Parts: sequence; structure tokens; C-alpha cells
Amino acid sequence: WRSKPEPTGVSSRAERKALEKARIQQRESEREIFRLVGRVLKKPEAERSKEEAAVLLRHRDTVDELSKRQVRRNVLKRKQEEVFDDADELKNKVRQLATAIKQANHLVVYTGAGISTAASIPDYRGPNGVWTQLQKGHTVNSSDLSKAEPTLTHMCIKMLHKEKMVKHVVSQNCDGLHLRSGLPRSALSELHGNMFIEVCTSCSPLKEYIRLFDVTERTSLHRHGTGRRCSHCSGELRDTIVHFGERGTLEQPLNWKGAAEAARKADVILCLGSSLKVLKKYACLWCMNRPASKRPKLYIVNLQWTPKDDLAMLKINGKCDDVMRLLMEEFNLQIPLYDRTEDPIFSLATPLQAEEVNSHSREVIAPPDGQNCSSNSEGQVKEATAVQGGWFGRGYGKGRKARKKSA
Repeated sequence: WRSKPEPTGVSSRAERKALEKARIQQRESEREIFRLVGRVLKKPEAERSKEEAAVLLRHRDTVDELSKRQVRRNVLKRKQEEVFDDADELKNKVRQLATAIKQANHLVVYTGAGISTAASIPDYRGPNGVWTQLQKGHTVNSSDLSKAEPTLTHMCIKMLHKEKMVKHVVSQNCDGLHLRSGLPRSALSELHGNMFIEVCTSCSPLKEYIRLFDVTERTSLHRHGTGRRCSHCSGELRDTIVHFGERGTLEQPLNWKGAAEAARKADVILCLGSSLKVLKKYACLWCMNRPASKRPKLYIVNLQWTPKDDLAMLKINGKCDDVMRLLMEEFNLQIPLYDRTEDPIFSLATPLQAEEVNSHSREVIAPPDGQNCSSNSEGQVKEATAVQGGWFGRGYGKGRKARKKSA
């Protein structure tokens, strides 16, 4: 006679459930300890009871962990704060920058969202930036980019290039304002694309269409089709935007070749309005393969901390327009005013085909003669006030999903 063995599946399943239950209880216990210790730590030491003091002694590891977290939060908060140099210090620093530019043989300018905030285009990490507002759970509204114009900084950069002081501009911005300022395209690398340009990658060489409206209405991360077709081969057109998590491969308007060549020749790099948190990852822009002493001298204009501050010859804490105005005074150069009649986008733009006139609902940049080219009704424009499409990238999509889940 043999007894039947008990089915192993039943006991093992029960054991797994018991282990999972124990893990859940352990996690909940740890959370409760963190909550308890956190409440005690918020109290001033003199107001803690004997029982609360004993809790801190009993859970020293938790106290240490919470203290480290608080230090990290404080550091992050300080890095996000905007710092302004006083008037005298600002002038003194600008004089030093002017001397460096005069002595430079090959000056390259790196620009970020901070040079476009004066055009009412939000930056990303500033106090009112896109990422900052989304992290706070706020709704982000789009700027009417059809009304945005090149800022004083854009026009100063164009003049400094004309005067052969600036050799090349490497921009993270996709607002198209460098191009609209009159800066030659050969002197410009738009590393993250241009929101007014769509391309046909089926054509060889690549065929480019510059438009008078934001072409990213239907596009997003890994989805770049604009819904329009190439007039030459009927291939689907795509935008040129490079989102976080993507690698830009288009020759134009990204012009990585021009950016890398400019960095290789540079002896001075001036960073304007960039947090450098993205640019720092592009090793070829910083000549990291050279000894530190042979890399370009770095000058930074930004209100917030950047990861390159410690490597800079000079950090200027000021608004880009204020710094560039003082800089032009040092050079005794007149700042050119933006003239819509000379905006290159109107001569470069490709008109839509008849069947494409209603292929978008974005506002059209008004031509110099003041005529209204918009194909939108007033109602359509109002409906598009919330951020849509690919211009703000993956961060907006993530924020929108979070809001939907919490709704």
C-alpha cells in the first residue's frame, strides 16, 4: 500500500501567496515608518516628545534616508532658482565677454529657449517653463507663434555674424526665429529641427518645404507624418522635430555636420539662454577628445544653474536681451530692428497646393502687406489654444496622460 503524495501545486501556490502577502505587509510597514519619522522630523527638536525622540533613535536608517532626500530637494530647488547679477557686476562681466570675443579667432554661439522668452515663447525649465508647469500639474497653453518675432538677441547674433565675429550658431530651438532674423542657413544648425519646415525623405536629395505655419499639429514622439504629400513624388511629408528619446538624422535643418565642424574650429563658445542639460550630452560639441587645456573657452549667459558652470571662464547671470544690448554697446554696433518685409520666410515658403489649404488649423504668419492669409476661422484658432502636436515633445504627452488618469 502506498499513500498518494499531496499535490505540490497547491502548497507551492499557497506559499507564493503567503510570500507575496508578507512582502506587501513589509512594504506597508516601511511606508508607515517613513510617514511616522517624517512627521516627527518636521517638528522643531525642542517640541518633540520623549516617545518621538525614541522613534528617531529606533529608526536611524530612515532618519538618514529622509535627511538625504531633503538635501537633494534643497539642492534641486537652488539650481532652479533664477539669479541676477546687479547692474555694475553685469556691466563688468559683459566687458570681459566683449574682450574675449574680440580676441577670438572662431566664436561659436550655442542658443537655447532663453533667447526666445522675450518673444512670449515659453522655455522649458524656468519658473514658468513647460516642464516646470507640468510637474506642478498645471495646464500649459501654447503661444501664438504666428505672432512671434525674432528678439533683440536674435538680431544681435545676426549682426555679429555679419561683422564676422560669430562664425556659427548652434540652436536647440525649433521656433525658426534664427532663420527669420536673416541669419544665413549655412551659419545655422537647428539641432532639434524647425517647426516651420516639413520634408520628403523619399526624394533624393531630400526635398524641403518651408511653410508659414507650425507643421507639427499632428506629429509627436516617433510619429512625424504631417498628413501632406510631396508635390514631386507624392511621398508623405514629415516634420523635422527631434524629440527627447529620438536621434536626429536629417541633414537639414539640423546641420550636424556644420555644428561639429564649427565646434572643432572653435576657440570660444558662448552659450545663451540654455540650461545645457541636453547640449552637454553631445560630446562632439565640446571637443571632449582634447585635453582640457586645449578645449574652447566657455562663456555662459543664463539665469539658472547649468552643469557646465564650473568649466566656464565666465558665468553671466542676466537676461539674454540685457546682456546682448550691453555687448553691442561695447562693440559700438547698432542693433538692427526686425523688419517683417525682409523676413526670409516669406521668400523661402512653399505655398500649399489647392487640396492642402485646409490641411491644418494653425495660424498663418501674416505677410508684410498685412493681408490675412489664415485659413482658420476665429473659432478654429480658439480651439487650438492648448498645446497640441509635437512642438513641446514627450514631456507634454506624459503630463497630459497623467492628467487624464487622475481625472
